[in-house]
Amino acid sequence: MTLIIVILLLLGYVVIATGHMTGVNKAAIAIFIGTVGWVVYVCYGTDFVMARHAEDYLSYLGDGNHSSEAVKYYIYNNVFLYWVGRAASIVMFLLATMGIVEILNNNGCFDFITKWIRTRNSKRLLWTITIATFILSANLDNLTTATMMLVIMHSIVQNRRQRMLIGSAIVLAANCGGCFTVIGDPIGLIMWGDGAVTATNFTSYMALPALLAWVIPTILINRELPERLDTQWSPMPYRGDDTNLNYWQRFVMFIVGLGGLWFIPTFHIITKLSPFLGALCVLSILWVVNELFNRKLMSADQMSEHRFFPRALQYGYIQQILFVMGIMLGMGVVTETGVFADVAVWIDENIHSVWILGIVSGLLSGLVDTFTIAISNLSLYPVAESGAESEYIAQFVTNGDYWKIIAYTTTIGGCMLSVGSVSGLALMKMEHIRLGWYLKNLTPKVLAGGLIGLLVLWMELNFM
Repeated sequence: MTLIIVILLLLGYVVIATGHMTGVNKAAIAIFIGTVGWVVYVCYGTDFVMARHAEDYLSYLGDGNHSSEAVKYYIYNNVFLYWVGRAASIVMFLLATMGIVEILNNNGCFDFITKWIRTRNSKRLLWTITIATFILSANLDNLTTATMMLVIMHSIVQNRRQRMLIGSAIVLAANCGGCFTVIGDPIGLIMWGDGAVTATNFTSYMALPALLAWVIPTILINRELPERLDTQWSPMPYRGDDTNLNYWQRFVMFIVGLGGLWFIPTFHIITKLSPFLGALCVLSILWVVNELFNRKLMSADQMSEHRFFPRALQYGYIQQILFVMGIMLGMGVVTETGVFADVAVWIDENIHSVWILGIVSGLLSGLVDTFTIAISNLSLYPVAESGAESEYIAQFVTNGDYWKIIAYTTTIGGCMLSVGSVSGLALMKMEHIRLGWYLKNLTPKVLAGGLIGLLVLWMELNFM
């Protein structure tokens, strides 16, 4: 049955990688992999449990007798719920950040971005919107930030080719910005929650490589844009019936939202509770502030709906959440079969290099999906105990080289092709970008920045 589960996973990878051609939604495939994989696991649960959890299972039975029913209850309570908890913690964090962005957006807290980029000068518009994207994605999550910035850009820039270039720069800025903090990307969040990295150490090593991987391609993109862009400026959103907040009230809400997210690493260090609980706490505080500031409009039932993200984009975000849940459940069931442990042993014996593994993972990320490949790599190795016996094993301890290499290479690799990240797929759908156009116009630029960033990361890990 292990073979069936592995084949199911590999076929899922293939369908996810070809989703842009087949039109099959990758969230649906991920959920299918996760659910069917666990059904197969439970059907042959005794073999799997006795192979990996025999001692714990016998202790669970106590004086009771072994039976098919007992095995299923054991799997549910001691195996399945563990993986559900891991997946749910990431999903809850994403939902919390989504709620924070919704509240801030509904109150016009991001209107300053539109004001800053109110220009036809291509250089100023490109750098202003990508800098804002890079900074916000490091503090919120990269998908939400990229989606919001793409909507803003799409409403301003009229020329399709110009939108394609600027949109690609936005996606790159969002992915690079998200990868250098533990709260900006689901992969960093998982590493942090598993104890593979600490927030300060991770950011200190990842910041410069991520910055270079974003800046260098953006400079090259800027050279292809005309000096003056074809833009159209619509009036700022009407504030008469949807919010009565002044500038300082919006600023307070912005600081509460982002400042609260900055506090999450400290919250985790002090309480040792999951980061999603800190994110929910921030959401609740911001929610209360929102209702206090808008109490008159709320009491009069005058809060309008037009400030929310377009319904199609909200649907896309829900798809991403379901995709994350499905992939993590799928990785969980494959881990429980012992396949990942066997693959890790083969890699240790035949490759024995985290750098080669990282580069290969980066290439696969562009073809399949950043999150899928990254979580597969994280499933290969547990966090090693400090004071490891060999230099190779020391790369898998907390804050070891392996975790940073995988985070960087999979993120940048996912930007090599537009199908490698969810935000890239959103851009493809929004601007009807063909894969061939992206491969010709963006991939060489992303590769140049990615290699320079990788070189800097190598120097940091070997000489700092």
